[in-house]
Amino acid sequence: MADITFTNNAEKHRYEIHSDGQLAGFCEYNVLTDALMFTHTEVLPAFEGQGLGSRLAKHVLDDVRVQGKHVIPVCQFIAGYLRKHPEYQDLVREDIRRAFKI
Repeated sequence: MADITFTNNAEKHRYEIHSDGQLAGFCEYNVLTDALMFTHTEVLPAFEGQGLGSRLAKHVLDDVRVQGKHVIPVCQFIAGYLRKHPEYQDLVREDIRRAFKI
């Protein structure tokens, strides 16, 4: 089993997931006053099909919760994850949930 680690690369405005020390994917964001707006999530081709995108989504949402911020899920992957995982929907304001059909 691969050693999976997460980092917040603030300089590049993205969370990264690493598998055995290699960059496997990332989730880009913009920092707003009280929210993180997620704009793009990507798993690199060599790492697709291993569930790393979902693990990354869970990690970034857990981190937003710790920060006490809310989420604006412009990224379709993050929006889709939120639709499937109602335990995170409290991180999305009601007006934003309506806008993104969450």
